[in-house]
Parts: sequence; structure tokens; C-alpha cells
Amino acid sequence: MSATPIIPDADLRFSFVRAGGPGGQNVNKIASAAQLRFDLAGTQALDAATKARLRTLAGRRLNAAGDILIMASTHRTQEGNRRAALQRLDELINRALIVPKVRRATRPTRGSNERRIAGKLHQQHTKRLRRGVHNDD
Repeated sequence: MSATPIIPDADLRFSFVRAGGPGGQNVNKIASAAQLRFDLAGTQALDAATKARLRTLAGRRLNAAGDILIMASTHRTQEGNRRAALQRLDELINRALIVPKVRRATRPTRGSNERRIAGKLHQQHTKRLRRGVHNDD
């Protein structure tokens, strides 16, 4: 895995909206929930393969314009939610940086085939012994 690339601030846009949930007297006055928009289509910090994996990982957070939208409203302050949104984006990018291993088709070894057949023969013999005895009188 390579080091985490540095995302330029030009690719990130923050806006703050009112958060739902408990907040006391400030709930209807302060916009503390953070909306982070990351310009995935226009960023130069990531290569094409990483962008493709990130598109898949983003799922419904990716909009038609090619932006990843991350909402954070767990903290009561703008700064806390801003840090939480950046941390989520960082985790998403780190997951996209991992290149999946290519699966190469292999054949079973001769020994494993022989052990499998021997096991089947043993099971067959065991089941034969369980059969009832037939008298031909």
C-alpha cells in the first residue's frame, strides 16, 4: 500500500447546515452539521485506478457531478464535524488505495485428488457396513 496522497484544498468544499437531533436551545440557531464535497472527477491527487475503486466504494455518496458528499453531524461543533468528515474521507481513500489481489485459477494437486478419492472410498465402505444383512433362503 502506498502512502496516503495529500488532497489539495481546492478539491474540498465545506458547507454547514442545521443538524437534527438533540441540541438544546441552539438546535434551531446554529448550523453545525458539516457537508464535505470532494471533487473526485477533477482531482489530480489520485490515479485512475484508485478513482475507479473510490467510485465503487463511495456508493450512494457519489453524485452525478462526480463529487463525493460526506455528511457529519455527530459532534455539537462545526470544527468537530469538520474533522469527522475529513477523517471519513481519509478512511475511504485509504480503502481505495488497497489494490485487490488478482486471483489466478489453479488446479488441484495430484495428491489432493488422491486423498479426496480415498476419503470417498472410505465413506462408501463405512456406509456399506451399515446396510442390513440379506438372507437368500
